[in-house]
Amino acid sequence: MRLQSDTQHPHGLPDAEFDAIFTSGQPVVFAYHGYPALIHRLTYSRTNHSNIHVRGFQEEGTTTTPFDVVMLNDLDRFHLVMDVIDRVPGLGESAAPLRQRMSDERLRARAWTRDHGDDDPAISGWSWPHAGATGHV
Repeated sequence: MRLQSDTQHPHGLPDAEFDAIFTSGQPVVFAYHGYPALIHRLTYSRTNHSNIHVRGFQEEGTTTTPFDVVMLNDLDRFHLVMDVIDRVPGLGESAAPLRQRMSDERLRARAWTRDHGDDDPAISGWSWPHAGATGHV
């Protein structure tokens, strides 16, 4: 309920605090584990609503691997990077090589899953490189 305005919900963020977190005039790529429509509904009255792009569950996928389901719903790390490049003004041309790399990596990861029936170990075995013994930063 924090995404709603404090005038709509007692736990909501005042507009100034929301704008400080999510900006009032720049693109926002929001990765959400649920349905994107919920985030849009909670933020519809915010200043920057037209620039909020939500990636979330689209009911795509089947019995497959965890990362493959994320990819089928366009929530994977590669697609999120591509979204940022596509939406942030001025990044398209300067980040074109990175965008192509993300597209290639996405295709490679999907091919691995199709060929091996499991997620690529480089993805499933990845951990935050700066994490301590507990895995937390």
